Amino acid sequence: MENLMSVASYVFNRYQETMGEKIDEMKLHKLLYFAQRESIIQRNEPLFSEDFYGWKFGPILKEIRSAYRDNTFLNEVDGETVSRIKDIMDKVFEDYASKDSWSLSRLTHGELSWKNSRIGVPDGANSDNPMLLDDIIKDAERIRRRRTGLANLGLT
Repeated sequence: MENLMSVASYVFNRYQETMGEKIDEMKLHKLLYFAQRESIIQRNEPLFSEDFYGWKFGPILKEIRSAYRDNTFLNEVDGETVSRIKDIMDKVFEDYASKDSWSLSRLTHGELSWKNSRIGVPDGANSDNPMLLDDIIKDAERIRRRRTGLANLGLT
């Protein structure tokens, strides 16, 4: 598994290079969620071990929330990490980086993992309920089946 801060730093830096602006915190959390799910799709294993939490606007990582607010991301990520995560991150950037934060938030609200973490939580409230890895795996399997079906129809 990868170090969460290295992955987050990679996303932070790549977004700035690609888009020419600093990534906002909400988008960073969502891209990291999609990276976690994409790793499960491509490799059948999570990218990092930290838990997401089902907050009102979608998945968040508490470690990233602190690092973003304190601006303590790494400036550079080592080449070995980049080579290990490049395929995953290429797909995440291709599919999600150009979408605005609120669109990504709405997408994550359709995920079983987020919905299950919100059970019993009032609308508009944040929650300390973790998003279960087993549920993220189910979300990944749903996307994998959709991609396979589209490929079988020649639509990819």
